[in-house]
Amino acid sequence: MNALLKSVNSQSIASITFKVVVLLTVIISFLPLFPGLVGLIFAAFGYIPAIDQYTFSFTGFNALLAWPGLNQSIMLTLFVSITSTLLSAVCCFAILQSCWHSRWWKQIETLLAPIMALPHVAFAVGFAFLFTPSGFIARVFGEQIDWQLIHDQYGIGLILALTLKEIPFLLFMSIPLLKQLNINTTLITAQSLGYNNAQAWQKIILPQWLPKIRFSLFAVMAYSISVVDVALIIGPTQPPTLAVLVWQWLNDADLATLPKASAGALVLLLLCLVTLFSIRLAEWLITVKCKTWQSNGRYSLPIGGKSIITITYLIALITLPMLLIWSFAQRWRFPDITPSKWSLRFWQQEWHYLLDIIANSMMIALISATIALIFAIIVHEHSVKAAANKQWLKVPRLLIAIPMLAPQLSLLFGMQVATLYIAHQHYYLWVIWAHTFFAFPYIFLALDGPWRSYDQRLDNVALSLGMSPFKTWWQIKRPLLLPAIWIAWAVGISVSLAQYLPTLMLGSGRISTLTTEAVALSSGQDRRISAIYALLQSITPFIFYIIAIVASRKTGSLEQQDAGSNHHTHATTSAPPSTSTNRVTTRNVSISK
Repeated sequence: MNALLKSVNSQSIASITFKVVVLLTVIISFLPLFPGLVGLIFAAFGYIPAIDQYTFSFTGFNALLAWPGLNQSIMLTLFVSITSTLLSAVCCFAILQSCWHSRWWKQIETLLAPIMALPHVAFAVGFAFLFTPSGFIARVFGEQIDWQLIHDQYGIGLILALTLKEIPFLLFMSIPLLKQLNINTTLITAQSLGYNNAQAWQKIILPQWLPKIRFSLFAVMAYSISVVDVALIIGPTQPPTLAVLVWQWLNDADLATLPKASAGALVLLLLCLVTLFSIRLAEWLITVKCKTWQSNGRYSLPIGGKSIITITYLIALITLPMLLIWSFAQRWRFPDITPSKWSLRFWQQEWHYLLDIIANSMMIALISATIALIFAIIVHEHSVKAAANKQWLKVPRLLIAIPMLAPQLSLLFGMQVATLYIAHQHYYLWVIWAHTFFAFPYIFLALDGPWRSYDQRLDNVALSLGMSPFKTWWQIKRPLLLPAIWIAWAVGISVSLAQYLPTLMLGSGRISTLTTEAVALSSGQDRRISAIYALLQSITPFIFYIIAIVASRKTGSLEQQDAGSNHHTHATTSAPPSTSTNRVTTRNVSISK
């Protein structure tokens, strides 16, 4: 009887402890949302105690509306965002339609990880080296190429760069979705009814794919409407996009521009909400309201998916060699194809500063990604328990997605104002907090599929044999999900390494990382120094991805051994879970590859 009471007490203590940990995780992970949004709204309406403004007013909005290029900047922002998101979605579906399970598909899937690991800033710098009037393409084709894609007034270059960078992301997110749709059976059924491959994809699979890819399209749209670093490197300048404009006002030495900047940040947030609603409306019109096109005739649009994927991968992969060549070029005159003189001079000149910046970047990324990974695991475990026990409250997925869907500039302004009243001098603390906040949803998303695929009957068997909940997680569940955890950790590190605005705003310009230096040096500085920082910024995530892939493969082989031993031990009581274990293990190892 005493042993039973002790067991009950230990279980209740463990349950209470876990609930407290979940509560602390939610508070730490989502606390920035409150000061971010509240601080932004207060500042937009003129309440900024930091500059001795204690009354609410419309001064900021009046100054914003009086700015002469506002309408053009807003229209440019909407044009860039909507066009790049639409092109990314169309190109992604075209590639899926043309290449799904073809002889090229394995190569396409293999190259997704390295291209996704390439940071936006490094890609933008390499893109500029390719498409400037004196860039590599102009050197190859000479006077036949007469275009201006870098800093063009219509944002065509920015649209092209964002589209090329987001296509691999949408492809990556579409792979597990299409596996759920059972594409092969659908195509066979459609062909038996007389539809060809293109007609089946566009009339049957597209209406099913769009709702499932909605969240990813939201993330792409939100990023494109609020991007600052890439827009600074290759975007339009007269006027710039609204996000860049607000960023310039925030950096103005005149504090009187703060109300105008905060009003602009609030308008940017509202524009983001409107565009996200437009995506949902367009999806509803296509798939629900106006769906006669699905059954009216057998016409299908010709889409060249193979050409699109070739161009996407070619431009993305050629940026790294371009950065490497420029970093060692001492003299490269136009229109020479190759440098006339090579040198290590610029590497030697920058190496002393690079060591500190690399160490800084990696330290912040490792700490923030590890914290975000622990938080993501805790929230996933809480979701599992909440699904099994109806009394537990789930953490809303929309709350988790807000850091991905809301413009960074809008949230960070309020967070920056809030830190002024707490302890703004702890710059590393606030930067790591912000990086954790923005890396958390990506890590959560990376772990979502493996956590859903895990068979809970394994835990039930272990618990029935007397193992504690923590011991069950550590010895049974953790080894099976470890490959996915390694990959999610690498994803979090790459997200942290790419953060530009959080580092600058909450670090008050006192913390330098590879990303902040790459953006700063991309405008007007020596191309060779810019290439060095952009190259290192692109290589660093690759290193962690390689570590994660190697570690996941090793843990994958070990977990298969553990699964085999568990199957041998509990063959009579847990045959179905053992089979499920092998399925989950295989899936996680394939994801890590």
